[in-house]
Amino acid sequence: MKSDNDELTHIDENGKAHMVDVGNKEDTKRRATASGKVSMSSETIEALKKQELQKGDVLGVARVAGIQAAKKTSDLIPLCHSLAVNFVSVDFRIQESHVEIETIVEIFGKTGVEMEALTACTVAALTIYDMCKAIDKSITIEEIKLLEKTGGKSGNWKRSD
Repeated sequence: MKSDNDELTHIDENGKAHMVDVGNKEDTKRRATASGKVSMSSETIEALKKQELQKGDVLGVARVAGIQAAKKTSDLIPLCHSLAVNFVSVDFRIQESHVEIETIVEIFGKTGVEMEALTACTVAALTIYDMCKAIDKSITIEEIKLLEKTGGKSGNWKRSD
């Protein structure tokens, strides 16, 4: 739902996509947190807990993949700015039927890091899928979402659900 001050900043007056000019924006500390869920069979969860999967340390590799993805977001999302990321964390909580992922990205810069946090979460989830798919083809990746963002002109935002 659009509010009165929402506008499509990546579309010019002729309806063409363009990269937003952030050159005159003030550098501020910015942080974004995202989450997601990778659902799988209980057998796969147990193999993951015991680190018995053939491809090795699934969560360790997924953590590194998520960190790398945050740093490379502008290579994947066409209109994202290339950012000097200061901090990335990728954390996992193994539950009974799924793995919860939470990513945090921080910078001191001119534009937000929501896309970096979401990309880190998504690539970490895809890495879990890739490393577990040999024993469980029914894995699903679900609920990738922004939880919170701080900093910048638009201020802070936090998911209320």
